[in-house]
Amino acid sequence: MTDHPMLALEHVGLRIGGARILHDVSLEVRTGEMLGVIGPNGAGKTTLFNVISGVMKPTEGVVALDGRDVTGEPIHRRAAAGLGRTFQTSSLFPALSVLENVRLAAQAHAGGATSVLRMPRRTDAATEAAFAALAEVGLADRADAEASGLAHGEKRKVEIAMLIAMNPKVVLLDEPMAGVASGDVPAITEVIRGLHRGGRTVLMVEHHMDVVLGLVDRVAVMHHGELLAADTPEAVMANPLVQSAYLGEAV
Repeated sequence: MTDHPMLALEHVGLRIGGARILHDVSLEVRTGEMLGVIGPNGAGKTTLFNVISGVMKPTEGVVALDGRDVTGEPIHRRAAAGLGRTFQTSSLFPALSVLENVRLAAQAHAGGATSVLRMPRRTDAATEAAFAALAEVGLADRADAEASGLAHGEKRKVEIAMLIAMNPKVVLLDEPMAGVASGDVPAITEVIRGLHRGGRTVLMVEHHMDVVLGLVDRVAVMHHGELLAADTPEAVMANPLVQSAYLGEAV
């Protein structure tokens, strides 16, 4: 057990021009915890993920990963330190097979050349890692399918398999249900549950409240770039500030 949180934000702020995008966000996420991040459009959820993953640098505050200050480090160094992320839009190579997409992620994690000019061999370590990741998300039988021909829900599973192949300590899932047909939501939910069950620390931005409340240990509520609350789902749903600022009559 560590004596520090797996992820910590200390008084994080972000200004772009004269606009305040994030303000004084302090949050600790424990090792192995699943945290849901919710809030209305424009609340700063994706910006928060951008700051954590290194896409954007905060103008104030500290971001620490597994006890290490990564505030000034670029994306690839945070990835090497154990941070993985998916985005709202698909990030697959559409002309490559499912296996090749996941194999490239495994190769990148191992520090090898990310070549797509040769067919993967089943004895290759990156290929074996890719097959294992695909089996974990239930897509082993789709390994040879071209990524462009997948249903949207299957693409989400491939993106999660790519993360698994990189063996991250912390996973950021940015709206994993975006664009997914309602009939595919339960399957993606189970994949996310399995991702967490493997001991990984997971942060998830998601608008499907039933998905969030059924998965997470705690919920963090963003509002106008500030952290309004961070507590158990039951406590957050009962919080009058959250009800008035975000959930309103939905509660």
